[in-house]
Amino acid sequence: MVRIIGIGGSLRPNSYTQIALQIAAQRVEALGAEVEILDLRQLQLPFCNGGKEYPEYPDVQRLRDKVTQADGLILATPEYHGGVSGVLKNTLDLLSFDELSDKVTGLVSVLGGQSNSNALNELRLIIRWVHGWVIPEQIAIGQAWGAFSPEGKLLDEKLSQRFDQFAQSLVDNTRKLRGVN
Repeated sequence: MVRIIGIGGSLRPNSYTQIALQIAAQRVEALGAEVEILDLRQLQLPFCNGGKEYPEYPDVQRLRDKVTQADGLILATPEYHGGVSGVLKNTLDLLSFDELSDKVTGLVSVLGGQSNSNALNELRLIIRWVHGWVIPEQIAIGQAWGAFSPEGKLLDEKLSQRFDQFAQSLVDNTRKLRGVN
């Protein structure tokens, strides 16, 4: 079975990024994959200092173990000042080639303004650098304040279809590249 870990790079309560990550996870689960979301709001992670060990922060090892055991990732980030959130970047910096190499990864960004690909391109570079595989389908949700209902449902049918295509690609490519069913 395909195992996916979702990580959202927003600490904000009622975060649109977390809502988008939940939708992506649900679509991937509907295709038969197992998905676990690691909520960074619930983990005690230090700022990365370039060291290998963080014994005073057991959640670093928990993060590393969960990512190691996964076949793929969903990374979701708000776009801040034209790039990936510091929270998500720091989380990825706490990981290494050991955990991230050969992971199949789907990317989602959420913006308050017009949709663009800056944060997605930055994440694509990071994952490529650690020898991971990023699927070609990606989701950038511009003007996020108008994309979801109060219940967290997508309002745009075309955006909903993009989530379906994203999920299908993540599951299919993970099966192919990781050799799992």
